Order: sequence, then C-alpha cells, then structure tokens
Amino acid sequence: MTIQTISTRAFDGQKPGTSGLRKKVTVFQQPHYLENFVQAIFDTVPLAGCTLVLGGDGRFHNRVAVDTIVRMAAANGVARVLVGKGGLLSTPAVSCVIRKHGAAGGIVLSASHNPGGPDGDFGIKYNIGNGGPAPEKITDAIYAVTQTISEYRITESATFDLDTLGHYQVGDMMVDVIDPVDDYAELMQQLFDFDAIRAWFAAGHTLRFDAMSAAAGPYATRIIEGLLGAPTGSVVNGVPLEDFGGHHPDPNPAHATELIDAMRSNNAPDFGAASDGDADRNMVVGRKHNVSPSDSLAVLAANATLIPGYAKGLAGVARSMPTSCAVDVVARELGIECFETPTGWKFFGNLLDAGKVTLCGEESYGTGSDHVREKDGVWAVLCWLNLVATTGKSIDELLEAHWARFGRHYYSRHDFEGIDTAAANTLVDGLRAKLPLLAGSEIAGKRVVLADDFAYDDPVDGSHSAKQGIRVIFNDGARIVYRLSGTGTDGATLRVYLEQPERERLDLDAQDALAPLIAASRELANIKGLTGRDAPTVVT
Repeated sequence: MTIQTISTRAFDGQKPGTSGLRKKVTVFQQPHYLENFVQAIFDTVPLAGCTLVLGGDGRFHNRVAVDTIVRMAAANGVARVLVGKGGLLSTPAVSCVIRKHGAAGGIVLSASHNPGGPDGDFGIKYNIGNGGPAPEKITDAIYAVTQTISEYRITESATFDLDTLGHYQVGDMMVDVIDPVDDYAELMQQLFDFDAIRAWFAAGHTLRFDAMSAAAGPYATRIIEGLLGAPTGSVVNGVPLEDFGGHHPDPNPAHATELIDAMRSNNAPDFGAASDGDADRNMVVGRKHNVSPSDSLAVLAANATLIPGYAKGLAGVARSMPTSCAVDVVARELGIECFETPTGWKFFGNLLDAGKVTLCGEESYGTGSDHVREKDGVWAVLCWLNLVATTGKSIDELLEAHWARFGRHYYSRHDFEGIDTAAANTLVDGLRAKLPLLAGSEIAGKRVVLADDFAYDDPVDGSHSAKQGIRVIFNDGARIVYRLSGTGTDGATLRVYLEQPERERLDLDAQDALAPLIAASRELANIKGLTGRDAPTVVT
C-alpha cells in the first residue's frame, strides 16, 4: 500500500450546518474538495487504531465518495471500516451499527431530504461514538482545520468489492462490507410487538409505504414485507436510485403526493407512510388525516407504554424549539420533563446519553428515541403500526382521541425557499431589532407575552447556543417562530412556524385556523417587502 501526501488549498464555505456539510454535487466533484473535509475529520478526531462506520443514502456520488474515504482512512491509520454493501447505510442504521459494534464514530454520506442526481445535492457529516451527530465543538474544530489545510493523506488504491459481503484487507486496515439492514432489523425486533403487527396484517389489513426510491426501501421491505408479513408490494419505490427516481425525497404532503392521493382514494389502504432520502424522516398518513410531526411525537409519548420497548415509561421527552407544544401538554399530564432544544438532532444527544429523555422529535418530520442517536423514519412507522395493531384503532381514530383528550395544536410551517441571502439576513436583523418592543403589544387580536431570540444552555454539558430562532409567544399559547434553515444549498430558506392551541374546535382546516397568525407573521417580518414573495414556496 502506497500512501500519498497530496498538496491542497483551503476552500471557503466548508462549515457544517445542522446536519453536516451540504453542497451541490458539482461542488463536491471539485478536485480535493471532499478530501479536504475528510482529512479535517481525521485531523480533528483521534481515529487511528479505531473502527469507523461508513455509508450513505445511495445518492449520486456516493460510491465515489466511499472509495475516497476508505483510501483516506487507511492512510490515516484507521484499523477497521464497516461499510454497507453498495455503500448504503441509512442514517439511523449508521447510528445503530456504531453503537452495536463499539465504533469510534462514523461518516454519513447524505443530503437527507434534498434532491439527488448529478445536478442535485450531496452531503457529509461525522457521527461520534454514541452514534449521534458530532456536537458543535467538534464541527467547529473540523471547520477550523478546513480553513488552514494544506495537504491530505490517501492511499494510491484500495481493492475491495463494495457489492459483495466480506472482509478485505487494505494495507493494515480491514474493510468489512456488511449487510446494511441486519443490525437495524435485529434492533427493531427488540423494541416492537412483531407478533401483534404480523397478526394485524394476517387479518387482512393493508399498508402503503413510499420509500421514495431512497434508502428506506431495503429496510422497509425486509422488515415490513419480510418479517411482518405485509403483502408483497406494500413498499413502493423501494429500490434506492442515485437520483431518487426524480422524486424530491421529502416525506411531506407537498412532495409525497402519490401517497396522499392513494390514501384519499376509494380503495385506500389502512395505513400510509413515507420516508426520506436517508430514512431518518417519516410521514404517517391516515385515510382522513395527515399526521403532523408535532402530533406524532405527542401521540407516541401519550401511548408509549403500549410498545414493548417503552413499557416501563418515559424518562422525559424533548422537542426542537419550532416544534409545536403538543408534547408539552402530554409531558405535564405524565409528570415528566419536556426539554426545548435548538433545531438539530445533535442537541438531543446529551439528553439521551444522560438518561433525561426517552423520546424526542423535530417538526421537520423527524422522530426518534434512545434506541439510536438519530431520528429514525422506519422506527417511527413501526411505532404507529404497533399502536394500531395493539389498540385496534386506526391512525385517524388514535389522532382524534388524542385531540379530544389533550386538545389540538393547529400547526403549519411556511417555507420561503431560495430567497436572496442578504434579504433574508436583513429580515432577521429587522425582527431582532423589534423584539424589545413586542412584549405587551397586540398582534392578531392577541397579547404578546414573550418575544426573544431563542438561546439554549445545555443542561448536561453547560454549552451555550445563541440565536437559534426568533419566537413571538402569545397569551393563549399561540406562537410565531422565524428561523433561517441550515439544510438548503441554494440561497437562503426562511421558515415561518405557526401554532394555535385549541380545546373546543378540533375539526378545522389547519390553514384556516391559523389564518390570523399567517397574516400577522408576514406583516411583522415584512416578508413581501424584503423578499418580493407573496406566498411561501412550500406549506406543510
């Protein structure tokens, strides 16, 4: 094995966002671009002599990146790499494999729900030994190295068959090509009542799981059609494709339109679900209702003891700040703590490791628990399947019973995508300037009781995260939240989150119930004046 030291130059803009470094494929295809970031990981994290997990969602450029990273791992003294067959490992599966095999960490190749293909997006992030995304102190250190890097180390070649399970030697390093589903499927069988779910399918119930031609396909097919006995064909778009078959692999009503149409048809299946590019997000759909991520977290928390893996109850729950307060109401009744964190799954890691929470979730269709340290799309679907099978209630019945008991939090997210970055920053700066004047004022017929720029002090390690989103909270619990997203690759994305609690009127259309807040949110931020946008790009 010949190790080469290659001279390079630093690239601007290699700062990881909430879920790693995401750019257009063409950016990652620049000579040395991927190599610089990977070398920065090896220079920051002590991985020599350790085991590293490697895999991605199968999007375009995934296989090229796997080959590069394996060669760099060998050159940087890594002892063993566990890589999914074909380079495929869902994000929650990476976390599962890290934890099961005691790996020092893992590299995830994914841009999650962003489009794929040669003209699409690519991404890379580092996960630490607990299986979760690296905290900011590590990602900041990696970024600092990318700004001064002048060389990287790589082997001239690496001979291994990515499409054949087995053990391969690359210099002094072992490469294990593993089945991407095995460890994950084993974990799911430890958490859920597979017998009850099998009986539900055997009784003639039906399901449609849209894997959106992305990473969830092999996992859903093996577990739902194989282990649980759902009819063949229950999983659609189940073969991962480099361009996701032209899908925008984001499981929400705006993009999973085929699933929504199927669930509203006269011959709709009993259960609908979808997952995203790297299988860490989920959408659950009934014949009548699309389950919002905020409601999903609340329903699962309220019914967790019906699932074997959570039969002893919950230590606590956590949600990202923009996620609705529906789970807060459940936590109060259960007598457990509810933590409010910034957006980004890494913020849940400390709470999970410290045993402070069991379930956690984000409004962006991400839900998870302490079984791994990532959000988990297939796991969330299995949670709902377990509840449906053991209660005998449909998705719609479970949701409506929850609203009757706890009240309904009408909720929506309005995304203004691809807006001019300077205009977006001006908008947010203007909102920040208004904050001291908002408390006590009247907006949309409601009194503002709190207006701030959310900051978070981690209760475990004491770290402080500032400027995590602007909150305007009203006396009746309604909220408007503004936040610039860190997951896009074109311009800036302004996300506006709207929430209205309601105890009596439980059957309204969400957009109708939120109409006064929607109008107030646009006027308060001067969205049209600063961005030229009359309406959001996507409403979920």
